[in-house]
Amino acid sequence: MLYGRQAEQAAVDELLRARSGALIVRGEAGIGKSALLDYAGKKAQARVLRVDGVESESDLPFAALHLLLRPVLDHLGALPEQQAQALRGALGLGAPTQGDRFLVGLATLSLLVELSAEGPVMCLVDDAQWLDGESADALLFAARRLHAEPVAALVAARETDGSFSARGLPELRLAELDAAAARRLLAEQATDLPPAVRDQLIAEARGNPLALIELPRMLTAEQRKGALGPLSFSFRTAQPVTDRVLCGFRERIAALPVATRSCLLVAALDDRAELGVLARAIGLLGASLTDFAEAERAGLLGVGEEGVTFRHPLVRAAVLLSCDIGTRMAAHRALAEAVDDDRRAWHLAAVTLESDEEVAREMERLALRARQRGGQTAVSAAYARAAELSADPAQAIRRWTAAAGAAAEAGLWERAQELVDRARRRAEGIPLAGAVRAGLAQIRAKLEIEAGRPLNGVRLLHEAAAAADDLTTRLSLLSLAGFYTWASAPHPEQLALARRTEELCPEGEGLADVVRTFNRAFRLILEGDAVTTLTYRMPDQDDHIPFEVRFMITYQAVVRADHDAMLDGAAQLVEECRAEGRLGRMPQAMTGFTIAQLISGRHRAARATVAAGLALASDVGQPQWSSYLAGLHAWLSAVAGAPEECRAMAEQGIHEAGHRKWMPGVFWAEYARLMLDLGVSRYEAVLERMDRAAAGPTRHAFLWRYAWPDYVEAAARTGNPQRATEPLRRYAEWAQATGQARPLAVLHRAHALLAADHEAEELYEQALAFHTEGEHPFDEARTRLVYGEWLRRQQRRSEARAQLEAAIEAFDRLDAAPWSARAAAELRATGVSLPERARAGDPLAALTPQELQVVRLAVTGASNREIGAQLFLSPRTVASHLYKAFPKLGVASRAELARLELA
Repeated sequence: MLYGRQAEQAAVDELLRARSGALIVRGEAGIGKSALLDYAGKKAQARVLRVDGVESESDLPFAALHLLLRPVLDHLGALPEQQAQALRGALGLGAPTQGDRFLVGLATLSLLVELSAEGPVMCLVDDAQWLDGESADALLFAARRLHAEPVAALVAARETDGSFSARGLPELRLAELDAAAARRLLAEQATDLPPAVRDQLIAEARGNPLALIELPRMLTAEQRKGALGPLSFSFRTAQPVTDRVLCGFRERIAALPVATRSCLLVAALDDRAELGVLARAIGLLGASLTDFAEAERAGLLGVGEEGVTFRHPLVRAAVLLSCDIGTRMAAHRALAEAVDDDRRAWHLAAVTLESDEEVAREMERLALRARQRGGQTAVSAAYARAAELSADPAQAIRRWTAAAGAAAEAGLWERAQELVDRARRRAEGIPLAGAVRAGLAQIRAKLEIEAGRPLNGVRLLHEAAAAADDLTTRLSLLSLAGFYTWASAPHPEQLALARRTEELCPEGEGLADVVRTFNRAFRLILEGDAVTTLTYRMPDQDDHIPFEVRFMITYQAVVRADHDAMLDGAAQLVEECRAEGRLGRMPQAMTGFTIAQLISGRHRAARATVAAGLALASDVGQPQWSSYLAGLHAWLSAVAGAPEECRAMAEQGIHEAGHRKWMPGVFWAEYARLMLDLGVSRYEAVLERMDRAAAGPTRHAFLWRYAWPDYVEAAARTGNPQRATEPLRRYAEWAQATGQARPLAVLHRAHALLAADHEAEELYEQALAFHTEGEHPFDEARTRLVYGEWLRRQQRRSEARAQLEAAIEAFDRLDAAPWSARAAAELRATGVSLPERARAGDPLAALTPQELQVVRLAVTGASNREIGAQLFLSPRTVASHLYKAFPKLGVASRAELARLELA
């Protein structure tokens, strides 16, 4: 029975009733987290999977996940092949894959959902602060996506320094028991104690249930009778209560026979505690499984068919604290003879106290195996231990560098910095190979960029590029250097660094020429050049192009106004990241894809992509791309006429960008606010915003050129056409240099807004002709709106109605509510009677971004499982979205979706 936990039990009961979702339980050691999990396990009418985190296993990738899923691994065949391969590889059950840990999280979600088809599933995870990083990432990735499926997760973790971060999930914090509950618990545990002794124990325990259970067992016979002075226990009262309980466990362990203590130590060092492994290991120490009996009788552990289970994690800690170094090393050696390769390497490393290249190589091989399984945290730990054991300084530096790189990949930034510092200290006065120097500089650059010092990072990228041995690596580093120089908030040294990046670009054709051109563009725009006429040469498709350079090629298509190429390139990057399981790179790829969809006038698709990208960026811990995506979301919200959402997302973008001195998120937030003003005809505000931007921190954003026609329109509307002269000149120069139909159409519209009446009609018609060549629904609808307004002013109402009706229809399809309202107001002014409506007759407008994504994929014939694999959702969640979407769309089946227009 649980005492004093009615509110906590109610929260767990609610999770059990919902049968879906996750809850994180936090509290100090002994506060009752495990008891609450036991309560849930007994009450759940579900299949229960349980795992306890173990500190000694925290460096073994996916160790905890393997233990949790071990009973249900026979269901792996039901998963999509890529996910099944990733999970098998991660758990050491199949060939290693190159997928990342987030793909393993998706596979974990899919496995749990498949299992739930047979009945509800409850996952119980205790001591989550000791989970290996890869298991924690996978489980949290899955937990955040439990919505409609009958899978629930209850996770318990200690109040620690943040080693287990479960952002975005509800938390329940266990407080101390009140006095009444403490008295009831103590009365149950120690009925023979005098009232004075009970009062003393309650004061000592401070509401900690474990202390209330264990402290009575630590009393001597005299103390049980009342021979206690005020707060004078033999264990020091100044210590925290859990320390005093720990002392009690140590005293009980010390009283056990030597053979039993050896058994306890071996079990404490091997988290799986399988009887076969334990029997082999303790046999080498002259003991047997029967020697566990004394520890069982002492209430320290239990032995069953599945292995050994410690009664509480503090018992394991007490065992490790009670042994001397000699007995610990003997236990490690015994386990090294009894376990598999990965654990063997760690046990050997634990008993190696001096440099040993053979053991160091074994740890490096372990790191490589962990990398193939997608376990960057484990890779870092193994490389770091290999470095510690390296006799050759150059090898040690290389391994420290590899450890730091893996830590950075896992998002362990403080650990990565510590490892970099060790590598640098060891490197003093030692000549290093170019690849090692380049690698160390590149990791230092990552750390500087993450810490909000991007220009320091650029300097280090220059250092890395200068040291790199091969051309492809050098070009990749210089692409990053150029991009981060440009993407940084303004700084006095920004231009000098851009020039240095350009100087470092090697001469040559192909990819070298592409990277040199990009960096020239970055330098020019930072110098104040509008970069309207620069020619970009694209590399051959056969070239092997690193991801960083391909992203830049795709991104720079926006400057060439080659929207089709950007859409295709960005979609390909997203698909490749998805196909290869590179979810860690996905937020960056989805940022590019959102921009491509947005500037191509595919607003609904962009809203769905940005929503998914923001969720994923939060999951994988990438605030710089989250900032970018938040700004894009703000722009889309502005066009959709959602001012509160626009302002909130703009603030998020600016906040996350400011911490890292990151310009693009701020640019999109400013552009969003401009579009909010433009949509409701606040033209003076538009002019003021763009004038401030021209001298502000986002002045070097390439994409301001897309807003130059907006400035022209605002100037014309406010009767200040002279203010439009320079923006129109720059836009004309750029549009003509691109030769693309879309900017040329907008150029003719801008000219028409400023033209005399006898010239305007021809310019509008030319704009519409260009729109026909290059499809862009939003820009074309805007052209039809202003053309319709002009026709109405010319008293040509019939012709005006045709343009305005087409504009309204397009704006409605794009969910551009304020623009549709403007067009409707103009149409009423022509004499047409229109009901007050918001996107009337457009069922797609009622869908959420997630529902729209699901419907768009369902139209293609994709199954629920295939849709889930693309959107990182479970098939059951996909089915739930379709179930909600069908009535909104007025359809009853997938077959009827084909008649919907989903552009």
